[in-house]
Parts: sequence; C-alpha cells; structure tokens
Amino acid sequence: MEKNRAFAEMPLPLFAPAPDDVLARSAQARSAPAPSYLADHRARLRERFVQGGAAAMPDYELLELVLFRAIPRQDVKPLARRLIETFGDFNRVLAATPARLQDVDGVGPSVVTELKIVQAAAQRMARARVMHRPVLSGWQALLDYCQTAMAHAEIEEFRVLFLDRKNVLIADEAQARGTVDHVPVYPREVVRRALELNASALILVHNHPSGDPTPSEADIAMTAQIAQAAGSMGITVHDHLIIGKSRELSFRSQGLL
Repeated sequence: MEKNRAFAEMPLPLFAPAPDDVLARSAQARSAPAPSYLADHRARLRERFVQGGAAAMPDYELLELVLFRAIPRQDVKPLARRLIETFGDFNRVLAATPARLQDVDGVGPSVVTELKIVQAAAQRMARARVMHRPVLSGWQALLDYCQTAMAHAEIEEFRVLFLDRKNVLIADEAQARGTVDHVPVYPREVVRRALELNASALILVHNHPSGDPTPSEADIAMTAQIAQAAGSMGITVHDHLIIGKSRELSFRSQGLL
C-alpha cells in the first residue's frame, strides 16, 4: 500500500505559485499611472498640438501623439524615432505593412492597429473630397487622394476611377495588385466593369513603389490597349496617372494619351 500511495502522489510543480500579495502587486503595476515626467511630457505635447496644430511639429512628435494611445505608460519617443529612421517619414510609417512595422523593436499589435486607424482615416477623408463630385474641376483634390492612397504602397496597385456623363466620380475600385514592379491588368475586365457601372469615362491610376513615376513601355502599351477597348464601347479614357513617392505623372499632359 505504501508503494502504491507513493506512485499515486502528484509531483511538486517546478515553480511554486506566486503568493497572493505578489499577484496583487503585479496587477497594481500594470494599472499604475505613468510616471509624472511622462505625463507632463505628454500633456505639453498635446497642448502644443492643440495650440499650433501639426504644421510646426516634426514627424516623430506627431507620431508620438499617435503612439500615446497604443502605449499608455511608457516613453514612446525612442520608438517614434526608430519608426521614422526605419521608414523615412510619417506618411511612410503609416503606409508600411503590418509585417514590416512589427519588425521594428517595440512595435506590437496595438501600435499597428493605431497606425492603421490613422491611415484609414486619412484615406477616407481624402476620398470624401472627390467621390460623387466632378473630377475634372477638382483635379488637385483627386491628385491628393491618389497620393494619400497609393504613393507609399510597397507593391504596385492598379485602380480605375469610373465617371458618369457629367464627369462625376461614381466609383473608385482597385482592379489588381501585383509585385514591387509589375501589376497584371486585363483591358477586357476594365471595360466590362465600366459597362456594369454605366460609366462614360475612366481615369486609370497605378503607383510605382520605386518612387519614380516615369512610365515603362509596358505601361504605355497597356494604356493604349485599354483606351482602344474602351473607345470601341464609347467609353473615354481621360487620363492615366502614375503615382510616385513625391510626384505623379499624367499620360495626358505628357502627350501619351
């Protein structure tokens, strides 16, 4: 019987459970307010933003304001500087993929979420300035939207802006996503979608992740194919915009369309 009881006894745990007072102190530490010097720094930074806006703030400080919500009880200035050093500027930080963001020391899911919320808000605001409005009379707003949505993407994306007979933007759709230097485009699909939407005109848009918006021979050939296919159905291609990092190129203005 003694032998059987010994065999039935449970082994002692490798680590003894933490006493209740240790667990309580750990929970208290997690919920403790930020040190006073951090709270003061955050209050000063927020006040500067309220008083003067973002124009006079360097990128890393604006990024700090975004990170405050994601990391409530730590100094986020070093992380903000690391993100700017890694990606180049505030816009590129927002546009970076979640995987690349999380490669930066100190970035976790909460930081990625906050950054992507800001990016989505910026894109939605820019899009609202052009949707259901005459595009040709608000050309700069259209360019601003395309820059916001596509300039810092890491792979090529091809979008089509569909216009009605009054050149009002009725739909903005991503048709294809590709690689860092190529995106597959099918003229038949572009025209088919235009007919479904009863569009009368199109503006083609794609980005060059390299930053240089100079069109390739393939870009020129693809544009001609879409213009020909669309023209056969009575649909006009107003322009093809290539979006680079800091500027865009218009096929129409370059005499390529």
